[in-house]
Amino acid sequence: MSGSSKFAMTPSPTQKSRPVGTAEAAPVLSAHNLTKSYASRAVLRGVSLQLSAGERLALTGPSGSGKSTLLNCLGGVDRADSGSIRFKNVALESLDADGLTEVRRRDIGTIFQFFHLLPTLTAAENVELPLQLNGIAPAIRTARVRSLLERVGVSARAHAFPGQLSGGEMQRIAIARALAHQPAVLLADEPTGNLDSVHGSIILSLLRELSDETGTALVLVTHSGAAAQICHREIHLRDGQICERLDND
Repeated sequence: MSGSSKFAMTPSPTQKSRPVGTAEAAPVLSAHNLTKSYASRAVLRGVSLQLSAGERLALTGPSGSGKSTLLNCLGGVDRADSGSIRFKNVALESLDADGLTEVRRRDIGTIFQFFHLLPTLTAAENVELPLQLNGIAPAIRTARVRSLLERVGVSARAHAFPGQLSGGEMQRIAIARALAHQPAVLLADEPTGNLDSVHGSIILSLLRELSDETGTALVLVTHSGAAAQICHREIHLRDGQICERLDND
């Protein structure tokens, strides 16, 4: 199973099902009244949201609206100036740098627009890296990497280096890497922004399918209406504030 052939007959990326039990379950991730400023400019101004297991949430809005800043705060990469973020009932603002690193390694997966694969590692080694950092046994690492590369359709490229891969292949490997440690939440920052429309559609279908299969919650920053449509809900930001909430079902 390699290339994009596995996904040639993939259902429309807009097809989605509401996670079972979303209304009753405690949020896996929630934010309350977040603020963040840079150089006296308010980037986030009182943003609140919550996300249940298996739910997909799109963050949309014009450039400079605060989408990526919000994503970085939710992922523990940046700290809000005020407000609170709870991840699986742990207050992120109460953790020191080591505690935040542990949460990111254990429970959060991140997909970047520009892939951020390590150029000196093969595709398989890039996917294996988070498992090594978490101290997973070698036999388990090998089996999980093989399974993930097969699932995202690039098993034949396991020993290729990033410089030998297409953009679509690199993004699939980045998705496999983000899911390798079985995170509770997947954060994706414009994951199709560097791809053409065909490969972008394939990646969106893959994200939707993997979220449904694993029950992983997804927060997706995007300018694309097609990308937002794979999500159950959409939050539109403008000038650091939520100006609209949409249910995409």
